[in-house]
Amino acid sequence: MEYNGHRSWNAWNVSLWIHNDEHLYRTASSLVKDLGPTKAARQLHRLLEGTRTPDGAAYNFTAIREALSNWG
Repeated sequence: MEYNGHRSWNAWNVSLWIHNDEHLYRTASSLVKDLGPTKAARQLHRLLEGTRTPDGAAYNFTAIREALSNWG
């Protein structure tokens, strides 16, 4: 079941935080510029692995990749 155009609540929440937290946004933006969206998602996942958004969504690779897929 989709959630606000994303595959799930988790994917939507991860995207929300990546796009709206200044530090995460700058990090993701820089990674996408340097590596492209898929490699940037892998790198960001390594940085965030095992952590969650303040709302409790897991920063998993699938959600991060989806958040960065239309970037750059």
